[in-house]
Amino acid sequence: MSSKKQHRTSLKDLAKELNVSIATVSRALRNSSEIGEEMQRRVKDLAKKMNYRPNPFAQSLRKEAPKIIGVVVPNLVTHYYAAVLDGIEDEARKSGYSVISANSHEDCDIEAQAVDNFLSLHVEGIIACLAQTTTDYSHFEEISAMGIPLVFFGRTCLSDRFSSVTANGDEAAQMATQHLIDTGSRRIAFIGGPNHLDMVQRRKHGYLEALRENRIPIERDLVVCNKIDYQVALEETVRLLQSPHRPDAILAFNDIITFAAFTAIKQLALRIPEDVALIGFTDDAHAAYVTPRMSAIEDQSHLMGATACQMLLNHIQGDTKVCKKIVPQQLMIRETSAKNKKE
Repeated sequence: MSSKKQHRTSLKDLAKELNVSIATVSRALRNSSEIGEEMQRRVKDLAKKMNYRPNPFAQSLRKEAPKIIGVVVPNLVTHYYAAVLDGIEDEARKSGYSVISANSHEDCDIEAQAVDNFLSLHVEGIIACLAQTTTDYSHFEEISAMGIPLVFFGRTCLSDRFSSVTANGDEAAQMATQHLIDTGSRRIAFIGGPNHLDMVQRRKHGYLEALRENRIPIERDLVVCNKIDYQVALEETVRLLQSPHRPDAILAFNDIITFAAFTAIKQLALRIPEDVALIGFTDDAHAAYVTPRMSAIEDQSHLMGATACQMLLNHIQGDTKVCKKIVPQQLMIRETSAKNKKE
Protein backbone atom coordinates (compact mmCIF):
# COMPACT_ATOMS: atom_id res chain seq x y z
CA MET A 1 0.00 0.00 0.00
CA SER A 2 1.18 3.50 -0.71
CA SER A 3 1.68 5.61 2.41
CA LYS A 4 0.64 8.67 0.43
CA LYS A 5 -2.53 10.16 1.86
CA GLN A 6 -5.51 9.73 -0.42
CA HIS A 7 -6.62 12.99 -2.03
CA ARG A 8 -9.06 13.43 -4.86
CA THR A 9 -9.04 16.75 -6.64
CA SER A 10 -12.10 18.81 -5.71
CA LEU A 11 -13.89 21.77 -7.25
CA LYS A 12 -12.32 23.86 -4.51
CA ASP A 13 -8.83 22.79 -5.64
CA LEU A 14 -9.58 23.78 -9.22
CA ALA A 15 -11.08 27.09 -8.17
CA LYS A 16 -8.07 27.94 -6.00
CA GLU A 17 -5.62 27.13 -8.79
CA LEU A 18 -7.51 29.35 -11.26
CA ASN A 19 -8.30 32.06 -8.71
CA VAL A 20 -12.02 31.92 -9.47
CA SER A 21 -15.08 30.87 -7.51
CA ILE A 22 -16.21 27.27 -7.05
CA ALA A 23 -19.47 28.23 -8.77
CA THR A 24 -17.54 29.37 -11.86
CA VAL A 25 -15.66 26.08 -12.03
CA SER A 26 -18.86 24.08 -11.60
CA ARG A 27 -20.66 26.01 -14.33
CA ALA A 28 -17.69 25.71 -16.70
CA LEU A 29 -17.61 21.94 -16.28
CA ARG A 30 -21.35 21.83 -17.04
CA ASN A 31 -20.86 23.92 -20.23
CA SER A 32 -23.00 26.72 -18.84
CA SER A 33 -23.66 29.59 -21.26
CA GLU A 34 -22.88 31.94 -18.35
CA ILE A 35 -19.19 31.06 -18.69
CA GLY A 36 -17.11 32.10 -21.69
CA GLU A 37 -15.46 29.55 -23.98
CA GLU A 38 -11.95 30.56 -22.91
CA MET A 39 -12.70 30.00 -19.20
CA GLN A 40 -14.44 26.70 -19.98
CA ARG A 41 -11.33 25.56 -21.83
CA ARG A 42 -9.01 26.59 -18.98
CA VAL A 43 -11.17 24.82 -16.38
CA LYS A 44 -11.45 21.62 -18.39
CA ASP A 45 -7.73 21.55 -19.21
CA LEU A 46 -6.86 21.94 -15.53
CA ALA A 47 -9.44 19.34 -14.49
CA LYS A 48 -7.81 16.85 -16.84
CA LYS A 49 -4.31 17.75 -15.67
CA MET A 50 -5.26 17.37 -11.98
CA ASN A 51 -7.23 14.15 -12.62
CA TYR A 52 -10.49 15.67 -11.36
CA ARG A 53 -13.41 13.22 -11.31
CA PRO A 54 -16.93 14.48 -10.62
CA ASN A 55 -18.85 12.72 -7.86
CA PRO A 56 -22.23 11.66 -9.31
CA PHE A 57 -23.68 11.45 -5.83
CA ALA A 58 -22.67 14.96 -4.80
CA GLN A 59 -25.37 16.67 -6.83
CA SER A 60 -28.17 14.58 -5.35
CA LEU A 61 -27.01 14.15 -1.77
CA ARG A 62 -26.40 16.98 0.66
CA LYS A 63 -25.03 14.72 3.33
CA GLU A 64 -22.02 12.42 2.96
CA ALA A 65 -22.14 10.09 -0.05
CA PRO A 66 -22.72 6.37 0.56
CA LYS A 67 -19.69 4.31 1.55
CA ILE A 68 -18.99 2.10 -1.45
CA ILE A 69 -16.43 -0.58 -2.28
CA GLY A 70 -15.76 -1.57 -5.89
CA VAL A 71 -15.02 -5.19 -6.82
CA VAL A 72 -13.76 -6.36 -10.22
CA VAL A 73 -13.65 -10.08 -11.05
CA PRO A 74 -12.72 -12.00 -14.24
CA ASN A 75 -15.84 -14.15 -14.57
CA LEU A 76 -18.81 -13.39 -12.36
CA VAL A 77 -20.92 -16.32 -13.56
CA THR A 78 -18.64 -18.97 -12.00
CA HIS A 79 -19.44 -20.27 -8.53
CA TYR A 80 -15.97 -19.34 -7.24
CA TYR A 81 -16.20 -15.62 -8.00
CA ALA A 82 -19.85 -15.44 -6.96
CA ALA A 83 -18.91 -16.99 -3.60
CA VAL A 84 -15.97 -14.60 -3.14
CA LEU A 85 -18.27 -11.67 -3.87
CA ASP A 86 -20.77 -13.03 -1.35
CA GLY A 87 -18.03 -13.06 1.30
CA ILE A 88 -17.05 -9.49 0.42
CA GLU A 89 -20.64 -8.28 0.64
CA ASP A 90 -21.26 -9.99 3.98
CA GLU A 91 -18.16 -8.40 5.51
CA ALA A 92 -18.82 -4.97 3.96
CA ARG A 93 -22.39 -4.90 5.23
CA LYS A 94 -21.21 -5.32 8.82
CA SER A 95 -19.30 -2.05 8.53
CA GLY A 96 -21.99 -0.10 6.70
CA TYR A 97 -20.48 -0.36 3.22
CA SER A 98 -22.22 -1.14 -0.05
CA VAL A 99 -20.57 -3.15 -2.84
CA ILE A 100 -20.69 -2.60 -6.58
CA SER A 101 -19.16 -5.27 -8.80
CA ALA A 102 -17.86 -5.37 -12.36
CA ASN A 103 -17.13 -8.35 -14.60
CA SER A 104 -13.95 -7.95 -16.67
CA HIS A 105 -14.83 -11.00 -18.80
CA GLU A 106 -11.11 -11.92 -18.61
CA ASP A 107 -10.29 -8.78 -20.65
CA CYS A 108 -7.67 -6.24 -19.55
CA ASP A 109 -9.33 -3.31 -21.33
CA ILE A 110 -12.69 -3.99 -19.69
CA GLU A 111 -10.92 -4.36 -16.36
CA ALA A 112 -9.18 -0.98 -16.77
CA GLN A 113 -12.49 0.66 -17.69
CA ALA A 114 -14.14 -0.86 -14.62
CA VAL A 115 -11.40 0.56 -12.41
CA ASP A 116 -11.83 3.96 -14.06
CA ASN A 117 -15.58 3.82 -13.46
CA PHE A 118 -15.00 2.99 -9.81
CA LEU A 119 -12.75 6.04 -9.45
CA SER A 120 -15.42 8.22 -11.04
CA LEU A 121 -17.91 6.88 -8.49
CA HIS A 122 -15.52 7.88 -5.70
CA VAL A 123 -15.43 4.42 -4.15
CA GLU A 124 -13.65 4.15 -0.80
CA GLY A 125 -11.50 1.28 -2.05
CA ILE A 126 -11.24 -1.53 -4.61
CA ILE A 127 -10.88 -5.32 -4.46
CA ALA A 128 -9.67 -6.98 -7.67
CA CYS A 129 -8.71 -10.27 -9.28
CA LEU A 130 -6.68 -9.91 -12.49
CA ALA A 131 -8.11 -10.75 -15.88
CA GLN A 132 -6.09 -13.41 -17.67
CA THR A 133 -5.04 -10.96 -20.42
CA THR A 134 -3.70 -8.35 -17.99
CA THR A 135 0.04 -7.79 -18.34
CA ASP A 136 -0.04 -3.97 -18.22
CA TYR A 137 -0.71 -2.82 -14.67
CA SER A 138 -0.79 0.95 -15.30
CA HIS A 139 -4.44 1.28 -14.23
CA PHE A 140 -3.51 -0.18 -10.86
CA GLU A 141 -0.37 1.95 -10.65
CA GLU A 142 -2.64 4.99 -11.01
CA ILE A 143 -4.59 3.83 -7.97
CA SER A 144 -1.36 3.47 -6.03
CA ALA A 145 -0.31 7.01 -7.00
CA MET A 146 -3.69 8.36 -5.86
CA GLY A 147 -3.39 6.59 -2.50
CA ILE A 148 -6.68 4.73 -2.96
CA PRO A 149 -6.82 1.44 -1.02
CA LEU A 150 -6.77 -1.67 -3.18
CA VAL A 151 -6.54 -5.37 -2.30
CA PHE A 152 -6.00 -8.23 -4.74
CA PHE A 153 -7.31 -11.74 -4.32
CA GLY A 154 -6.52 -14.94 -6.23
CA ARG A 155 -4.51 -13.49 -9.12
CA THR A 156 -2.28 -10.64 -8.04
CA CYS A 157 0.34 -8.14 -9.21
CA LEU A 158 2.50 -5.28 -7.85
CA SER A 159 3.04 -7.24 -4.65
CA ASP A 160 5.29 -4.56 -3.16
CA ARG A 161 2.47 -1.98 -3.31
CA PHE A 162 -0.78 -3.82 -2.67
CA SER A 163 -2.08 -6.27 -0.10
CA SER A 164 -3.42 -9.61 -1.26
CA VAL A 165 -5.31 -12.72 -0.25
CA THR A 166 -4.36 -15.92 -2.06
CA ALA A 167 -4.72 -19.67 -1.63
CA ASN A 168 -1.96 -22.22 -1.02
CA GLY A 169 -2.21 -23.46 -4.61
CA ASP A 170 1.34 -24.81 -4.70
CA GLU A 171 0.85 -27.02 -1.66
CA ALA A 172 -2.61 -28.11 -2.78
CA ALA A 173 -1.41 -29.02 -6.28
CA GLN A 174 1.48 -30.99 -4.86
CA MET A 175 -0.86 -32.86 -2.51
CA ALA A 176 -3.31 -33.62 -5.34
CA THR A 177 -0.55 -34.83 -7.66
CA GLN A 178 0.86 -37.00 -4.89
CA HIS A 179 -2.58 -38.54 -4.40
CA LEU A 180 -2.74 -39.38 -8.11
CA ILE A 181 0.69 -41.00 -7.93
CA ASP A 182 -0.18 -42.94 -4.77
CA THR A 183 -3.29 -44.37 -6.40
CA GLY A 184 -1.67 -45.63 -9.58
CA SER A 185 -1.25 -42.72 -12.02
CA ARG A 186 2.14 -42.09 -13.68
CA ARG A 187 1.68 -39.93 -16.80
CA ILE A 188 -0.02 -36.97 -15.19
CA ALA A 189 -0.91 -33.93 -17.30
CA PHE A 190 -1.37 -30.39 -16.01
CA ILE A 191 -3.85 -28.22 -17.91
CA GLY A 192 -3.53 -24.61 -16.80
CA GLY A 193 -4.03 -21.01 -17.81
CA PRO A 194 -1.61 -18.31 -19.07
CA ASN A 195 1.87 -18.68 -17.59
CA HIS A 196 2.16 -15.03 -16.53
CA LEU A 197 -0.59 -15.42 -13.90
CA ASP A 198 0.87 -16.00 -10.45
CA MET A 199 -1.99 -18.38 -9.62
CA VAL A 200 -1.01 -20.59 -12.57
CA GLN A 201 2.65 -20.44 -11.55
CA ARG A 202 1.89 -21.56 -8.00
CA ARG A 203 -0.29 -24.50 -9.01
CA LYS A 204 2.08 -25.65 -11.75
CA HIS A 205 5.01 -25.45 -9.33
CA GLY A 206 3.27 -27.77 -6.86
CA TYR A 207 2.50 -30.27 -9.62
CA LEU A 208 6.12 -30.27 -10.82
CA GLU A 209 7.47 -30.63 -7.28
CA ALA A 210 5.41 -33.77 -6.74
CA LEU A 211 6.77 -35.29 -9.94
CA ARG A 212 10.35 -34.44 -8.95
CA GLU A 213 9.98 -35.86 -5.45
CA ASN A 214 8.71 -39.14 -6.93
CA ARG A 215 11.40 -39.18 -9.62
CA ILE A 216 8.82 -39.15 -12.39
CA PRO A 217 10.20 -37.57 -15.58
CA ILE A 218 8.67 -34.21 -16.46
CA GLU A 219 7.25 -34.34 -19.99
CA ARG A 220 6.73 -30.93 -21.56
CA ASP A 221 3.98 -32.27 -23.79
CA LEU A 222 1.91 -33.01 -20.67
CA VAL A 223 2.09 -29.42 -19.39
CA VAL A 224 -0.47 -27.33 -21.27
CA CYS A 225 -0.86 -23.67 -20.26
CA ASN A 226 -3.25 -21.91 -22.58
CA LYS A 227 -6.24 -19.59 -22.48
CA ILE A 228 -8.76 -20.07 -19.66
CA ASP A 229 -11.66 -20.97 -21.89
CA TYR A 230 -13.98 -23.99 -21.94
CA GLN A 231 -13.71 -24.73 -25.66
CA VAL A 232 -9.92 -24.26 -25.70
CA ALA A 233 -9.51 -26.56 -22.70
CA LEU A 234 -11.84 -29.14 -24.27
CA GLU A 235 -9.81 -29.19 -27.49
CA GLU A 236 -6.49 -29.35 -25.61
CA THR A 237 -7.72 -32.29 -23.55
CA VAL A 238 -8.93 -34.16 -26.65
CA ARG A 239 -5.54 -33.54 -28.29
CA LEU A 240 -3.72 -34.95 -25.25
CA LEU A 241 -5.97 -37.99 -25.00
CA GLN A 242 -5.66 -38.79 -28.70
CA SER A 243 -1.85 -38.61 -28.66
CA PRO A 244 0.14 -41.88 -29.02
CA HIS A 245 1.19 -41.74 -25.36
CA ARG A 246 -1.81 -40.22 -23.69
CA PRO A 247 -1.78 -39.17 -20.03
CA ASP A 248 -3.39 -41.49 -17.51
CA ALA A 249 -4.34 -38.60 -15.20
CA ILE A 250 -5.09 -34.88 -15.41
CA LEU A 251 -4.72 -32.08 -12.86
CA ALA A 252 -6.93 -29.20 -14.03
CA PHE A 253 -6.29 -25.55 -13.11
CA ASN A 254 -9.82 -24.31 -12.35
CA ASP A 255 -13.50 -25.18 -12.64
CA ILE A 256 -13.82 -24.18 -16.31
CA ILE A 257 -10.87 -26.36 -17.32
CA THR A 258 -11.89 -29.17 -14.96
CA PHE A 259 -15.32 -29.64 -16.51
CA ALA A 260 -13.95 -29.20 -20.02
CA ALA A 261 -11.51 -32.06 -19.31
CA PHE A 262 -14.29 -34.14 -17.75
CA THR A 263 -16.43 -33.67 -20.88
CA ALA A 264 -13.54 -34.50 -23.22
CA ILE A 265 -12.81 -37.77 -21.42
CA LYS A 266 -16.48 -38.75 -21.63
CA GLN A 267 -16.71 -37.80 -25.31
CA LEU A 268 -13.84 -40.14 -26.12
CA ALA A 269 -15.60 -42.97 -24.26
CA LEU A 270 -12.74 -43.33 -21.78
CA ARG A 271 -13.42 -44.47 -18.23
CA ILE A 272 -12.84 -42.23 -15.22
CA PRO A 273 -10.62 -42.99 -13.32
CA GLU A 274 -9.61 -46.37 -14.79
CA ASP A 275 -8.40 -44.91 -18.12
CA VAL A 276 -7.89 -41.29 -17.08
CA ALA A 277 -7.98 -40.07 -13.48
CA LEU A 278 -9.00 -36.46 -12.87
CA ILE A 279 -8.65 -33.87 -10.10
CA GLY A 280 -9.62 -30.25 -10.61
CA PHE A 281 -9.31 -27.00 -8.75
CA THR A 282 -12.97 -26.12 -8.42
CA ASP A 283 -15.27 -24.45 -5.96
CA ASP A 284 -18.29 -25.60 -7.91
CA ALA A 285 -20.89 -27.58 -5.98
CA HIS A 286 -21.46 -29.64 -9.13
CA ALA A 287 -18.20 -31.50 -8.38
CA ALA A 288 -20.05 -33.69 -5.91
CA TYR A 289 -23.00 -34.36 -8.22
CA VAL A 290 -21.51 -35.41 -11.56
CA THR A 291 -20.99 -39.13 -12.25
CA PRO A 292 -18.49 -40.23 -11.17
CA ARG A 293 -18.26 -37.70 -8.35
CA MET A 294 -15.36 -35.29 -8.90
CA SER A 295 -12.25 -35.27 -6.72
CA ALA A 296 -11.47 -31.61 -6.25
CA ILE A 297 -9.24 -29.02 -4.63
CA GLU A 298 -11.74 -26.59 -3.17
CA ASP A 299 -11.23 -22.98 -2.20
CA GLN A 300 -12.74 -21.49 0.90
CA SER A 301 -13.99 -18.77 -1.40
CA HIS A 302 -16.45 -17.08 0.96
CA LEU A 303 -13.68 -16.80 3.55
CA MET A 304 -11.32 -15.44 0.91
CA GLY A 305 -13.81 -12.70 0.06
CA ALA A 306 -14.44 -11.82 3.69
CA THR A 307 -10.69 -11.73 4.39
CA ALA A 308 -10.01 -9.46 1.40
CA CYS A 309 -12.79 -7.11 2.46
CA GLN A 310 -11.59 -6.90 6.06
CA MET A 311 -8.08 -6.17 4.80
CA LEU A 312 -9.43 -3.38 2.56
CA LEU A 313 -11.46 -1.88 5.40
CA ASN A 314 -8.31 -1.77 7.53
CA HIS A 315 -6.57 0.17 4.76
CA ILE A 316 -9.52 2.54 4.39
CA GLN A 317 -9.23 3.24 8.10
CA GLY A 318 -5.59 4.23 7.70
CA ASP A 319 -3.46 1.08 7.87
CA THR A 320 -0.79 1.48 5.16
CA LYS A 321 1.11 -1.77 5.75
CA VAL A 322 1.15 -4.20 2.82
CA CYS A 323 -0.37 -7.47 4.05
CA LYS A 324 -0.32 -10.98 2.60
CA LYS A 325 -2.73 -13.67 3.77
CA ILE A 326 -3.19 -17.25 2.63
CA VAL A 327 -6.54 -19.03 2.85
CA PRO A 328 -5.84 -22.80 2.67
CA GLN A 329 -7.54 -25.02 0.12
CA GLN A 330 -9.06 -28.42 0.86
CA LEU A 331 -8.47 -31.64 -1.09
CA MET A 332 -11.74 -33.54 -1.41
CA ILE A 333 -11.19 -37.11 -2.62
CA ARG A 334 -14.25 -38.59 -4.33
CA GLU A 335 -14.41 -40.98 -7.28
CA THR A 336 -12.54 -39.55 -10.27
CA SER A 337 -8.96 -39.81 -9.03
CA ALA A 338 -8.01 -43.25 -7.65
CA LYS A 339 -7.14 -45.93 -10.22
CA ASN A 340 -6.74 -48.38 -7.38
CA LYS A 341 -8.70 -48.09 -4.17
CA LYS A 342 -5.72 -48.48 -1.85
CA GLU A 343 -3.81 -45.46 -0.61
